[in-house]
Amino acid sequence: MHVALAQLDIKFGDPATNYQRVAIAVKQASQQGASVLVLPEMWNTGYALTDLDQLADVDGQRTRQFLIDLAQQYQLNIVGGSVAVARENYYYNEMLVVDRTGKVLSQYDKVHRFGLMQEDQYITAGQTENIFQLDGVPAMGVICYDIRFPEWLRKQAAQGPKVIFVSAEWPTVRLPQWRILLQARAIENQAYVVAVNRVGSDPDNDFGGQSLVIDPLGQVVTDAGDQATVVTTDLDLTQVAKVRSSMPVFADRRVELY
Repeated sequence: MHVALAQLDIKFGDPATNYQRVAIAVKQASQQGASVLVLPEMWNTGYALTDLDQLADVDGQRTRQFLIDLAQQYQLNIVGGSVAVARENYYYNEMLVVDRTGKVLSQYDKVHRFGLMQEDQYITAGQTENIFQLDGVPAMGVICYDIRFPEWLRKQAAQGPKVIFVSAEWPTVRLPQWRILLQARAIENQAYVVAVNRVGSDPDNDFGGQSLVIDPLGQVVTDAGDQATVVTTDLDLTQVAKVRSSMPVFADRRVELY
């Protein structure tokens, strides 16, 4: 799997500009030979939560068609980060995953809302898992604050995904925790973690990137730095089986207790 991390500078409250930036990133990923592109969290609006009544994508229709068209045009699988979506008078932080044929593989609403950025006041929490396959590779996806809940990731990782995709708007001040948490999630679930954060700023926060690819032993394979960029990396998925066979933590779980 050749993954592209689209570490974008998201323009606050400006969907038109942000859709353009994503289109450029998809083209760059294709030119770099990627098979999968991963986008950051809330890339259509940023955390312009007080203006969601004007900015959120109604029923996710624009984003869905946008990602389908790009996936088909560039023959590229897209883990669509997440966007602000309006459905039935509620707002959601929603991830779409689209394969290279334009088929929507999954739709995931962020389960854990981040109170420090007022998400709990505006966003409705999701209720479902996010398991899918890309080119036959089992994978899963979560959003930002979700990674602070290892039990949520483990519940899904127990079903066998080899790659955990993470999309985020993680502020610079907490980036040391970002790295440690992601390495822990990779080690305990014996999977690759592909995590994409944004750069730039909004009225309340600065974002320092450090999008990462981490192998099943917790080693950082790729660090995208702190500038807007599209970085590609090869995942050696045979490592997953080797690590899991050498230390069978899933087989050793005491499911009757926890």
